Amino acid sequence: MLEIVQLSMTWRRGKGNPLTRGEIDRLNALLPGLSLKIPELLDPKFLASFTGPTAPPSDAPHRMLSDADAEALIAHLLTLMQLNPQERGLRFERFLTELFAAYRLAPRGAFRLVGEQIDGSFRLHAETYLLEAKWQGPKIGFADLMAFSSKVAGKAAWARGLFVSNSGFTEDGLDAFSRGRQTNLICMDGLDLYEVLSRRVSLVQVLEDKARRAAETNRAYVPVRELALIGA
Repeated sequence: MLEIVQLSMTWRRGKGNPLTRGEIDRLNALLPGLSLKIPELLDPKFLASFTGPTAPPSDAPHRMLSDADAEALIAHLLTLMQLNPQERGLRFERFLTELFAAYRLAPRGAFRLVGEQIDGSFRLHAETYLLEAKWQGPKIGFADLMAFSSKVAGKAAWARGLFVSNSGFTEDGLDAFSRGRQTNLICMDGLDLYEVLSRRVSLVQVLEDKARRAAETNRAYVPVRELALIGA
């Protein structure tokens, strides 16, 4: 492996595009996952010989909010309950955009396409998620899940969906949605949002684990409290 890196360094220098410190940092972050460690690549003098910025820490995707940021978002979420239903829905979308921005998920606000409304989007690693946000009394059932799933299915093959329903989802609806089709959605409810913020759980890790559970079980909704991310 060291020889490959050295050959790459020589080849890249010959092309006028030398390896950067960030690229070496990313390589060092990946090697433990392959049960490999190359001490020469971690030598401070070797690392100091490279130009360019260092790579972000390996735990950067699971960044945690500061207490102040988390408390501000909790306060914003709680104030929504005091608004009239129409204003509450619009403000809920804005709250989610602020939440995704706090976790550096490159959110986009609501936008309209021909014949349909999308409540927003964000990027999680290499995946683009479309957003459906509902703040309403009844729990979301099969019909609403299918309608949003159809919106997502009508976009690029790499699109996924996040359905956020403050009031939650019906068990019958989730069961019916999980049968006979592959889910392209993951779901969160209001309690999920509150637990992410109040217990300082990484939203990124929650989304990753929900997507993994959906891949394993075809269940679009698994509560945060069942993801083994929250301490007692």
